[in-house]
Amino acid sequence: MALTRPRVMLITGAAGGVGRATVQVFHQAGWKVIGVDRSDFGETFPQDGRFIRADISDPAGLNGVYEQAHGFTDCLDAVVNNAAVQISKPLLETSVEEWDLTMASNLRSVFLGTKLAYPLLKAAGGGAIVNVSSVHAVATSVNIAAYAASKGGLLALTRELAIEFAPDHIRVNAILPGAVDTPMLRAGLSRGQHAGGTMLDRLENLARKTVMGRVGEPEEIGRAIYFLADETQSSFMTGQAVIVDGGATARLSTE
Repeated sequence: MALTRPRVMLITGAAGGVGRATVQVFHQAGWKVIGVDRSDFGETFPQDGRFIRADISDPAGLNGVYEQAHGFTDCLDAVVNNAAVQISKPLLETSVEEWDLTMASNLRSVFLGTKLAYPLLKAAGGGAIVNVSSVHAVATSVNIAAYAASKGGLLALTRELAIEFAPDHIRVNAILPGAVDTPMLRAGLSRGQHAGGTMLDRLENLARKTVMGRVGEPEEIGRAIYFLADETQSSFMTGQAVIVDGGATARLSTE
């Protein structure tokens, strides 16, 4: 039976590159969007939605997010756990505080956010959770240990939640983006072993390492997230990790 109300989704990290694109993809598809970020989104956030400025690494902040979300809607059809921080430095130089911040932002926030989102998803009669992991969960590089560990943990959590929430008709999947032209990627290319040359040079060098010969665009990830969230497109998928990386992980490093 078709819904008689607009579908509603919540996305963390809404003001970032992938987050902004995903907000627009869902809005254009007729969904109402609740966006969450510690940075301002600006005036282009959909007027029929709700933007909440909050730090999801803080449990109190996350509780406040879902209190406001519940004031906006009685149910959620999808939750996209997209917010993340990335520490790019050798493990031996990574502090306990940096490690803990990464885990709190990238992994603990999903654990706590899922507990808070569950009643709203169940009230909708089921729905979808899409966890934005990373190719670093399956194939990584130097100087990114905390980020890779958090994203690997997110895959394991995705599989467990898929099993636990299946009786409630809540599907849980993960998307693993590769190199996508976002502020986070550009910041990473400005540090460590990537530094040198212009930003365009660095992006082109990275693009050559993918099978498709280019980096991704945020909207391409947004559309893949929408596929996993939309019951009409991915109704028989749960517990899966979908890699969207231009073929980067398909090629042997020895080739």
